[in-house]
Amino acid sequence: MNTQNTADQMKSLRLSGMARRYEATLQLPVHEIQDPHSMLAMLVQAEIEYREHARTEKYLRYSKLRYHALPEDILCTSERGITREQVLRLSDGTFIERGENVLITGATGCGKSFLACALGRSSCLLGFRTLYFSMNKFLDALAQARLDGTYLRWIKGISSNRLLILDDFGLKPLSNDARIAILDILEDRYGNGATIITSQLPVDNWYNFIDEP
Repeated sequence: MNTQNTADQMKSLRLSGMARRYEATLQLPVHEIQDPHSMLAMLVQAEIEYREHARTEKYLRYSKLRYHALPEDILCTSERGITREQVLRLSDGTFIERGENVLITGATGCGKSFLACALGRSSCLLGFRTLYFSMNKFLDALAQARLDGTYLRWIKGISSNRLLILDDFGLKPLSNDARIAILDILEDRYGNGATIITSQLPVDNWYNFIDEP
């Protein structure tokens, strides 16, 4: 049997994970090579793991998360108003599957952005496409989309993510275009996608800030 030809055929079929495991298996002593059924199961599992890893890496690059943060890195204290149980519950992805929103408020430097990015990383690891925006970059991207006539496509692209993170909401006044864009996005995502918003502004003041009843 031409084992190299078999490995090449796997690669030509884009079964890269399977090909790598197959080539590694060929280096084993004969007595350690598994029976055909077990071998096939192992190769299929290797391909699944390879694709899941590749998807995760792709989602992490696409997400543009500000911090390399993990849920276990979050400092949970009563002074910060967050518990380990809350972090674990948010990290399991249930709120994303349900299309629910998470609002994170607090003073400057309390770790709002870090927490949001940790949840964003968990989202990517769970297989949910995630996109992070600081509000400054969101407003810049909005202005560019309005300028080059791609606003509707831009809104659709943002809305298609399973998790959207808008960081530092409320730091600067919103233009009418920005208010409309945010409301358009939230309306499109209602029940279909989850959104995390961080802000120094108390939630009770948001309606007045957006100037929308």
